[in-house]
Amino acid sequence: MKTLLAGAVLAASLLGSFAPAHADHADRHMTVIKSPTCGCCEAWVAIARKHGFDVDTEDTDELGPAKQLAGVPGELQSCHTARIGGYVVEGHVPMAAIDRLLAERPNIRGIAVPGMPIGSPGMGDDPQARFSVHAFGTSDGSQPVFHEAGR
Repeated sequence: MKTLLAGAVLAASLLGSFAPAHADHADRHMTVIKSPTCGCCEAWVAIARKHGFDVDTEDTDELGPAKQLAGVPGELQSCHTARIGGYVVEGHVPMAAIDRLLAERPNIRGIAVPGMPIGSPGMGDDPQARFSVHAFGTSDGSQPVFHEAGR
């Protein structure tokens, strides 16, 4: 129960409000909730930092509450959940997709790369890897492709 409560507290601190913020596009601060033992999450965080994001991490063994509070659909879940600029970023999302999200500021809850595709950032970081980044939290409940990597 203590671990579940700690996970819920971490999730609440990370996720706050999900309404897309009208913050300055220069907002480069990101908070990532991840497992303390996940190497691919650490690799993704390192890529985000190299790209110029200011990243804080919060480690927990209970990722479920963070994903639930973030509204990440089960089929889009991955190993880490981040918040930036009022949006949720789930999994091994390429930095170009996050840049686009922050520049365009669509009326969605967030973007996600489901699972852990080989070659995605943190999973080998192969620029030729092909996978889709999906939007979620749309007004009609759909999960359209937001970004195509490697195409």
